Amino acid sequence: MIPFNADADWIQVAYLTLTPLLGVGVASLLFALALLASGQSSTITGTLAGQVVMEGFMHWKIQPWVRRLITRAAAITPAIILIGVRGDGGVNDLLNLSQFVLAIQLPLAMFPLLWFTSSKRMMGPHRNGWFLLTTGWTSAVLINSAGHLRAAGRVA
Repeated sequence: MIPFNADADWIQVAYLTLTPLLGVGVASLLFALALLASGQSSTITGTLAGQVVMEGFMHWKIQPWVRRLITRAAAITPAIILIGVRGDGGVNDLLNLSQFVLAIQLPLAMFPLLWFTSSKRMMGPHRNGWFLLTTGWTSAVLINSAGHLRAAGRVA
């Protein structure tokens, strides 16, 4: 059994936590499906966000299959290169790096989104109400703070 310590491969620890409850076969299948669903969710969200920005704000018209090819290639190419260079040992480092990058990118995406959707000039009567505005800005600040604390090594 892999010990739960700072040097443990947390992906493997998460998988091994499921094994005693479900058995190796079911734990493997559920863990693989969870990782696939997580990856698809991120990819679809990024693709749709890119589509809205390109078509809505920049007025770029690109065929959907070309947009999907570009965004997915941009997402997977760095991962393939890093895994190819570092081998299996680089997967955990890649996951940690991706979480760090997300902690930086999420607030950077949320700030302009909240600003645009809260603007009376841009959104008119459809702008955010006080509740959504308050929870949105609070979430953005908390995500940003957690990302900085994690980067500083204060939060696991």
